[in-house]
Amino acid sequence: MGCTSCSTGKDGQPRGCKNNGTCGTDGCNKLTVFDWLSNMSLPNGEKAFDCVEVRFKNSRKEFFRNAENLSLTIGDLVTTQAQSGHDVGMVTLAGELVKVQMKRKKVDYKDDTLPKIYRKATQNDIDKWENCRNREEEIKKRAREIAIILKLQMKISDVEFQGDGSKATFYYTAEERIDFRQLIKDMAKAFSIRIEMRQIGYRQEAQRLGGIGSCGRELCCSTWLSDFRSVGTSAARYQQLSLNPQKLAGQCGKLKCCLNYELDVYMDALKDFPSQETKLQTEKGIAFCQKTDIFKGTLWFSYKDEPANWHALSKEQVLEIQEKNKNKQPVPSLEEYAVENHVSDDKVVFENVVGQDSLTRFDRPKHSKGRKSNKNRNKKRSNHNNRKRQSKNA
Repeated sequence: MGCTSCSTGKDGQPRGCKNNGTCGTDGCNKLTVFDWLSNMSLPNGEKAFDCVEVRFKNSRKEFFRNAENLSLTIGDLVTTQAQSGHDVGMVTLAGELVKVQMKRKKVDYKDDTLPKIYRKATQNDIDKWENCRNREEEIKKRAREIAIILKLQMKISDVEFQGDGSKATFYYTAEERIDFRQLIKDMAKAFSIRIEMRQIGYRQEAQRLGGIGSCGRELCCSTWLSDFRSVGTSAARYQQLSLNPQKLAGQCGKLKCCLNYELDVYMDALKDFPSQETKLQTEKGIAFCQKTDIFKGTLWFSYKDEPANWHALSKEQVLEIQEKNKNKQPVPSLEEYAVENHVSDDKVVFENVVGQDSLTRFDRPKHSKGRKSNKNRNKKRSNHNNRKRQSKNA
Protein backbone atom coordinates (compact mmCIF):
# COMPACT_ATOMS: atom_id res chain seq x y z
CA MET A 1 0.00 0.00 0.00
CA GLY A 2 1.31 3.44 -0.79
CA CYS A 3 0.16 6.76 -2.12
CA THR A 4 1.47 8.30 -5.32
CA SER A 5 3.71 10.73 -3.44
CA CYS A 6 5.54 8.05 -1.42
CA SER A 7 8.67 6.11 -2.32
CA THR A 8 10.72 3.66 -0.27
CA GLY A 9 13.96 4.90 1.24
CA LYS A 10 17.10 3.01 2.25
CA ASP A 11 15.75 2.29 5.71
CA GLY A 12 12.49 0.86 4.36
CA GLN A 13 10.43 3.85 5.49
CA PRO A 14 8.15 5.68 3.03
CA ARG A 15 9.89 8.70 1.55
CA GLY A 16 8.38 11.53 -0.46
CA CYS A 17 5.52 12.74 1.70
CA LYS A 18 7.89 12.65 4.74
CA ASN A 19 5.14 11.37 7.02
CA ASN A 20 6.25 7.72 7.37
CA GLY A 21 2.98 6.19 6.27
CA THR A 22 0.55 8.79 7.66
CA CYS A 23 0.25 11.08 4.67
CA GLY A 24 -2.82 13.17 4.07
CA THR A 25 -4.07 11.05 1.17
CA ASP A 26 -4.39 8.05 3.53
CA GLY A 27 -2.94 5.80 0.84
CA CYS A 28 -0.26 4.32 3.12
CA ASN A 29 -2.60 3.20 5.88
CA LYS A 30 -4.18 -0.15 6.66
CA LEU A 31 -7.69 -1.04 5.56
CA THR A 32 -8.04 2.14 3.52
CA VAL A 33 -11.48 2.73 1.95
CA PHE A 34 -11.58 4.57 -1.37
CA ASP A 35 -14.10 7.42 -1.22
CA TRP A 36 -15.69 7.18 -4.66
CA LEU A 37 -18.30 9.82 -3.67
CA SER A 38 -15.75 12.52 -2.87
CA ASN A 39 -16.11 14.29 -6.25
CA MET A 40 -19.92 14.37 -6.15
CA SER A 41 -21.65 17.47 -4.86
CA LEU A 42 -24.73 17.28 -2.65
CA PRO A 43 -28.15 18.30 -4.00
CA ASN A 44 -29.49 21.67 -3.06
CA GLY A 45 -30.77 21.82 0.48
CA GLU A 46 -29.04 18.63 1.57
CA LYS A 47 -26.67 18.72 4.52
CA ALA A 48 -23.47 16.69 4.67
CA PHE A 49 -23.54 13.55 6.79
CA ASP A 50 -22.45 14.50 10.31
CA CYS A 51 -20.49 11.31 11.13
CA VAL A 52 -16.91 10.49 10.19
CA GLU A 53 -14.68 7.43 10.43
CA VAL A 54 -11.51 7.83 12.50
CA ARG A 55 -8.57 5.44 12.55
CA PHE A 56 -6.32 5.00 15.55
CA LYS A 57 -3.25 2.79 15.91
CA ASN A 58 -3.00 -0.01 13.34
CA SER A 59 -6.41 -1.18 12.12
CA ARG A 60 -8.67 0.10 14.93
CA LYS A 61 -11.42 2.29 13.50
CA GLU A 62 -14.42 3.94 15.15
CA PHE A 63 -17.23 6.27 14.11
CA PHE A 64 -17.71 9.72 15.66
CA ARG A 65 -20.30 12.45 15.30
CA ASN A 66 -19.13 15.81 14.00
CA ALA A 67 -21.35 17.80 16.33
CA GLU A 68 -19.40 21.06 15.86
CA ASN A 69 -19.76 20.92 12.02
CA LEU A 70 -16.01 21.08 11.54
CA SER A 71 -14.64 21.10 8.00
CA LEU A 72 -12.92 17.70 7.98
CA THR A 73 -11.15 15.93 5.17
CA ILE A 74 -9.33 12.61 4.92
CA GLY A 75 -5.99 12.81 6.74
CA ASP A 76 -6.96 15.40 9.36
CA LEU A 77 -5.88 14.67 12.94
CA VAL A 78 -8.76 15.17 15.35
CA THR A 79 -9.28 15.04 19.11
CA THR A 80 -12.11 12.66 19.93
CA GLN A 81 -14.18 11.75 22.95
CA ALA A 82 -13.03 8.76 25.03
CA GLN A 83 -14.38 6.97 28.10
CA SER A 84 -12.18 9.19 30.22
CA GLY A 85 -10.14 12.03 28.77
CA HIS A 86 -9.62 12.35 25.01
CA ASP A 87 -7.95 10.43 22.20
CA VAL A 88 -6.23 11.48 18.97
CA GLY A 89 -6.89 9.82 15.62
CA MET A 90 -6.89 10.39 11.88
CA VAL A 91 -9.97 10.91 9.72
CA THR A 92 -10.07 8.10 7.14
CA LEU A 93 -13.55 8.63 5.67
CA ALA A 94 -16.07 11.44 5.55
CA GLY A 95 -19.32 12.13 3.75
CA GLU A 96 -22.15 9.87 2.61
CA LEU A 97 -19.95 6.79 2.32
CA VAL A 98 -19.62 6.78 6.13
CA LYS A 99 -23.33 5.96 6.35
CA VAL A 100 -22.77 2.91 4.16
CA GLN A 101 -19.87 1.79 6.35
CA MET A 102 -21.91 2.25 9.53
CA LYS A 103 -24.72 0.10 8.13
CA ARG A 104 -22.16 -2.52 7.15
CA LYS A 105 -20.68 -2.50 10.66
CA LYS A 106 -24.20 -2.45 12.18
CA VAL A 107 -23.70 0.89 13.92
CA ASP A 108 -26.79 3.09 14.35
CA TYR A 109 -25.97 6.56 13.04
CA LYS A 110 -29.09 7.93 14.75
CA ASP A 111 -27.82 6.92 18.19
CA ASP A 112 -27.46 9.96 20.46
CA THR A 113 -24.76 8.25 22.55
CA LEU A 114 -22.36 8.12 19.61
CA PRO A 115 -19.01 9.66 20.72
CA LYS A 116 -18.19 13.13 19.43
CA ILE A 117 -15.27 14.95 17.88
CA TYR A 118 -14.08 17.79 20.10
CA ARG A 119 -11.84 19.69 17.71
CA LYS A 120 -9.05 19.41 15.21
CA ALA A 121 -5.92 18.31 17.01
CA THR A 122 -3.72 21.17 18.14
CA GLN A 123 0.04 21.06 18.14
CA ASN A 124 0.02 20.42 21.87
CA ASP A 125 -2.28 17.40 21.35
CA ILE A 126 -0.05 16.04 18.60
CA ASP A 127 3.15 16.44 20.64
CA LYS A 128 1.67 14.65 23.64
CA TRP A 129 0.30 11.91 21.37
CA GLU A 130 3.69 11.35 19.68
CA ASN A 131 5.48 11.18 23.04
CA CYS A 132 3.07 8.45 24.16
CA ARG A 133 3.55 6.53 20.91
CA ASN A 134 7.32 6.61 21.38
CA ARG A 135 6.98 4.96 24.81
CA GLU A 136 4.91 2.02 23.57
CA GLU A 137 7.76 -0.31 22.55
CA GLU A 138 9.61 0.17 25.82
CA ILE A 139 6.47 -0.41 27.89
CA LYS A 140 5.55 -3.49 25.84
CA LYS A 141 8.96 -5.02 26.50
CA ARG A 142 8.70 -4.27 30.23
CA ALA A 143 5.15 -5.69 30.39
CA ARG A 144 6.33 -8.94 28.79
CA GLU A 145 9.05 -9.25 31.41
CA ILE A 146 6.49 -8.79 34.22
CA ALA A 147 4.23 -11.45 32.65
CA ILE A 148 7.16 -13.89 32.46
CA ILE A 149 8.05 -13.27 36.13
CA LEU A 150 4.42 -14.01 37.10
CA LYS A 151 4.56 -17.18 34.90
CA LEU A 152 1.46 -16.24 32.91
CA GLN A 153 0.84 -18.26 29.74
CA MET A 154 0.09 -15.26 27.56
CA LYS A 155 1.69 -13.15 24.85
CA ILE A 156 1.43 -9.35 24.93
CA SER A 157 1.51 -8.46 21.26
CA ASP A 158 0.71 -4.75 21.14
CA VAL A 159 0.27 -1.66 23.31
CA GLU A 160 -1.86 1.34 22.41
CA PHE A 161 -1.77 4.59 24.36
CA GLN A 162 -4.71 6.95 24.58
CA GLY A 163 -4.06 10.34 23.05
CA ASP A 164 -3.84 12.16 26.37
CA GLY A 165 -1.46 9.53 27.83
CA SER A 166 -3.69 8.66 30.79
CA LYS A 167 -4.52 5.11 29.69
CA ALA A 168 -2.87 2.22 27.83
CA THR A 169 -4.56 -0.80 26.26
CA PHE A 170 -2.57 -4.03 26.20
CA TYR A 171 -3.58 -6.54 23.53
CA TYR A 172 -2.69 -10.14 24.31
CA THR A 173 -3.29 -13.68 23.04
CA ALA A 174 -3.67 -16.76 25.20
CA GLU A 175 -4.84 -20.35 24.85
CA GLU A 176 -6.65 -20.41 28.20
CA ARG A 177 -8.29 -17.98 30.58
CA ILE A 178 -5.71 -15.78 32.33
CA ASP A 179 -5.95 -14.30 35.80
CA PHE A 180 -4.04 -11.05 35.27
CA ARG A 181 -5.16 -9.14 38.35
CA GLN A 182 -1.66 -9.14 39.83
CA LEU A 183 -0.26 -8.24 36.41
CA ILE A 184 -2.44 -5.13 36.23
CA LYS A 185 -1.36 -4.06 39.73
CA ASP A 186 2.33 -4.46 38.89
CA MET A 187 2.03 -2.65 35.56
CA ALA A 188 -0.01 0.21 37.01
CA LYS A 189 2.65 0.63 39.72
CA ALA A 190 5.50 0.49 37.19
CA PHE A 191 4.00 2.77 34.51
CA SER A 192 1.73 5.06 36.60
CA ILE A 193 -1.13 4.83 34.10
CA ARG A 194 -4.53 3.16 33.92
CA ILE A 195 -4.31 -0.32 32.38
CA GLU A 196 -6.83 -2.11 30.18
CA MET A 197 -6.26 -5.72 29.07
CA ARG A 198 -7.95 -6.83 25.87
CA GLN A 199 -7.73 -10.39 24.58
CA ILE A 200 -7.66 -10.87 20.81
CA GLY A 201 -7.45 -13.88 18.52
CA TYR A 202 -4.41 -14.92 16.54
CA ARG A 203 -5.90 -13.57 13.32
CA GLN A 204 -6.63 -10.21 14.95
CA GLU A 205 -3.03 -10.18 16.17
CA ALA A 206 -1.73 -10.68 12.62
CA GLN A 207 -4.11 -7.97 11.43
CA ARG A 208 -2.77 -5.45 13.92
CA LEU A 209 0.92 -6.23 13.48
CA GLY A 210 0.94 -6.85 9.71
CA GLY A 211 3.64 -8.65 7.77
CA ILE A 212 4.54 -10.31 4.47
CA GLY A 213 2.83 -13.54 3.44
CA SER A 214 4.29 -16.51 1.56
CA CYS A 215 2.98 -14.96 -1.68
CA GLY A 216 5.36 -12.02 -1.23
CA ARG A 217 2.57 -9.48 -0.65
CA GLU A 218 1.32 -7.77 2.49
CA LEU A 219 -1.11 -9.76 4.60
CA CYS A 220 -4.69 -9.54 3.37
CA CYS A 221 -6.00 -9.08 6.92
CA SER A 222 -3.85 -5.99 7.48
CA THR A 223 -4.49 -4.32 4.11
CA TRP A 224 -8.06 -4.91 2.96
CA LEU A 225 -9.70 -7.97 4.59
CA SER A 226 -12.02 -6.86 7.38
CA ASP A 227 -14.06 -10.00 8.14
CA PHE A 228 -12.60 -13.36 9.12
CA ARG A 229 -14.52 -16.33 7.78
CA SER A 230 -13.83 -19.77 9.15
CA VAL A 231 -11.36 -21.79 7.08
CA GLY A 232 -11.45 -25.59 7.30
CA THR A 233 -9.25 -28.34 5.96
CA SER A 234 -12.07 -29.27 3.59
CA ALA A 235 -11.18 -26.17 1.55
CA ALA A 236 -7.73 -27.64 0.96
CA ARG A 237 -9.15 -31.06 0.15
CA TYR A 238 -11.54 -29.69 -2.46
CA GLN A 239 -8.61 -27.93 -4.16
CA GLN A 240 -6.45 -31.09 -3.92
CA LEU A 241 -3.76 -29.41 -1.87
CA SER A 242 -1.40 -31.39 0.30
CA LEU A 243 -2.46 -31.24 3.93
CA ASN A 244 0.86 -29.82 5.07
CA PRO A 245 0.30 -27.47 8.03
CA GLN A 246 3.54 -25.61 7.34
CA LYS A 247 2.37 -24.66 3.84
CA LEU A 248 -1.31 -24.08 4.62
CA ALA A 249 -0.79 -21.97 7.77
CA GLY A 250 -0.35 -18.22 7.63
CA GLN A 251 1.51 -15.80 9.88
CA CYS A 252 -1.15 -16.25 12.57
CA GLY A 253 -0.61 -20.02 12.73
CA LYS A 254 -4.13 -20.67 11.44
CA LEU A 255 -5.19 -21.80 7.96
CA LYS A 256 -4.69 -19.11 5.32
CA CYS A 257 -7.70 -16.98 4.51
CA CYS A 258 -6.84 -17.20 0.80
CA LEU A 259 -7.91 -20.87 0.79
CA ASN A 260 -11.49 -19.57 0.58
CA TYR A 261 -10.88 -17.28 -2.38
CA GLU A 262 -11.14 -19.92 -5.13
CA LEU A 263 -13.14 -22.48 -3.19
CA ASP A 264 -16.46 -21.56 -4.85
CA VAL A 265 -14.97 -22.12 -8.32
CA TYR A 266 -13.76 -25.58 -7.32
CA MET A 267 -17.12 -26.40 -5.77
CA ASP A 268 -18.94 -25.47 -8.98
CA ALA A 269 -16.50 -27.50 -11.08
CA LEU A 270 -16.83 -30.56 -8.84
CA LYS A 271 -20.61 -30.65 -9.27
CA ASP A 272 -20.19 -32.36 -12.66
CA PHE A 273 -17.33 -34.58 -11.50
CA PRO A 274 -17.74 -38.13 -10.20
CA SER A 275 -17.22 -38.52 -6.49
CA GLN A 276 -13.76 -39.19 -5.08
CA GLU A 277 -15.19 -42.40 -3.58
CA THR A 278 -16.29 -43.74 -6.96
CA LYS A 279 -15.73 -47.47 -7.57
CA LEU A 280 -15.71 -48.94 -11.08
CA GLN A 281 -16.69 -52.56 -11.63
CA THR A 282 -14.69 -54.29 -14.39
CA GLU A 283 -14.08 -57.90 -15.38
CA LYS A 284 -10.47 -57.47 -14.26
CA GLY A 285 -11.49 -56.26 -10.81
CA ILE A 286 -12.73 -53.28 -8.81
CA ALA A 287 -11.01 -49.94 -9.49
CA PHE A 288 -10.74 -47.10 -6.98
CA CYS A 289 -10.25 -43.39 -7.66
CA GLN A 290 -6.78 -42.20 -6.64
CA LYS A 291 -6.64 -38.62 -7.95
CA THR A 292 -8.66 -36.05 -9.88
CA ASP A 293 -7.54 -33.12 -12.01
CA ILE A 294 -10.32 -30.57 -12.36
CA PHE A 295 -8.54 -28.43 -14.95
CA LYS A 296 -7.77 -31.32 -17.33
CA GLY A 297 -10.97 -33.19 -16.56
CA THR A 298 -9.02 -36.37 -15.80
CA LEU A 299 -9.37 -39.00 -13.08
CA TRP A 300 -6.83 -41.67 -12.17
CA PHE A 301 -8.02 -45.14 -11.15
CA SER A 302 -6.16 -48.24 -9.98
CA TYR A 303 -7.21 -51.80 -9.31
CA LYS A 304 -7.45 -53.11 -5.80
CA ASP A 305 -4.68 -55.65 -6.44
CA GLU A 306 -2.48 -53.11 -8.31
CA PRO A 307 -2.60 -49.87 -6.29
CA ALA A 308 0.63 -48.51 -7.82
CA ASN A 309 -0.54 -48.86 -11.44
CA TRP A 310 -2.76 -45.87 -12.26
CA HIS A 311 -4.94 -45.48 -15.36
CA ALA A 312 -5.96 -42.02 -16.59
CA LEU A 313 -9.61 -41.71 -17.62
CA SER A 314 -11.57 -38.68 -18.72
CA LYS A 315 -14.65 -37.52 -16.86
CA GLU A 316 -16.91 -38.67 -19.69
CA GLN A 317 -15.37 -42.13 -19.72
CA VAL A 318 -15.89 -42.54 -15.98
CA LEU A 319 -19.53 -41.52 -16.30
CA GLU A 320 -19.92 -43.98 -19.18
CA ILE A 321 -18.48 -46.85 -17.12
CA GLN A 322 -20.73 -45.91 -14.20
CA GLU A 323 -23.76 -46.03 -16.49
CA LYS A 324 -22.73 -49.45 -17.74
CA ASN A 325 -22.31 -50.68 -14.18
CA LYS A 326 -25.83 -49.51 -13.36
CA ASN A 327 -27.21 -51.37 -16.38
CA LYS A 328 -25.04 -54.40 -15.54
CA GLN A 329 -23.22 -54.23 -18.86
CA PRO A 330 -19.76 -55.86 -18.93
CA VAL A 331 -16.70 -53.64 -18.84
CA PRO A 332 -13.55 -55.65 -19.79
CA SER A 333 -10.88 -53.42 -18.24
CA LEU A 334 -9.70 -49.85 -17.74
CA GLU A 335 -6.79 -50.35 -20.13
CA GLU A 336 -9.10 -50.11 -23.14
CA TYR A 337 -10.19 -46.63 -22.09
CA ALA A 338 -6.72 -45.55 -20.95
CA VAL A 339 -5.18 -46.39 -24.37
CA GLU A 340 -7.42 -43.79 -26.03
CA ASN A 341 -6.07 -41.10 -23.71
CA HIS A 342 -2.44 -42.03 -24.23
CA VAL A 343 -0.45 -39.21 -25.82
CA SER A 344 2.26 -40.40 -28.16
CA ASP A 345 5.82 -39.38 -27.42
CA ASP A 346 6.23 -37.98 -30.94
CA LYS A 347 3.79 -35.17 -30.25
CA VAL A 348 5.55 -31.88 -29.55
CA VAL A 349 4.32 -30.48 -26.25
CA PHE A 350 7.05 -27.84 -25.96
CA GLU A 351 8.89 -25.97 -28.63
CA ASN A 352 12.06 -24.15 -27.71
CA VAL A 353 11.92 -20.87 -29.58
CA VAL A 354 14.81 -19.15 -27.87
CA GLY A 355 17.22 -22.07 -28.06
CA GLN A 356 18.50 -21.75 -24.50
CA ASP A 357 16.82 -24.67 -22.77
CA SER A 358 20.07 -26.37 -21.73
CA LEU A 359 21.07 -25.69 -18.14
CA THR A 360 24.71 -26.72 -18.80
CA ARG A 361 25.23 -24.58 -21.87
CA PHE A 362 27.60 -22.27 -19.96
CA ASP A 363 29.72 -25.18 -18.70
CA ARG A 364 31.05 -26.03 -22.12
CA PRO A 365 34.51 -24.69 -23.03
CA LYS A 366 34.38 -21.54 -25.08
CA HIS A 367 37.07 -22.51 -27.63
CA SER A 368 36.24 -26.18 -28.06
CA LYS A 369 35.95 -25.82 -31.83
CA GLY A 370 39.34 -24.10 -32.11
CA ARG A 371 41.03 -26.79 -30.03
CA LYS A 372 39.56 -29.52 -32.19
CA SER A 373 40.71 -27.79 -35.36
CA ASN A 374 44.23 -27.34 -33.93
CA LYS A 375 44.41 -31.03 -33.08
CA ASN A 376 43.36 -31.95 -36.60
CA ARG A 377 45.99 -29.62 -38.10
CA ASN A 378 48.76 -31.07 -35.95
CA LYS A 379 47.70 -34.57 -36.92
CA LYS A 380 47.79 -33.70 -40.62
CA ARG A 381 51.22 -32.09 -40.27
CA SER A 382 52.66 -35.16 -38.53
CA ASN A 383 51.27 -37.44 -41.23
CA HIS A 384 52.74 -35.20 -43.94
CA ASN A 385 56.18 -35.20 -42.28
CA ASN A 386 56.15 -38.97 -41.97
CA ARG A 387 55.41 -39.32 -45.66
CA LYS A 388 58.35 -37.03 -46.52
CA ARG A 389 60.73 -39.07 -44.38
CA GLN A 390 59.58 -42.32 -45.99
CA SER A 391 60.12 -40.87 -49.51
CA LYS A 392 63.69 -39.66 -48.63
CA ASN A 393 64.67 -43.04 -47.22
CA ALA A 394 63.37 -44.77 -50.36
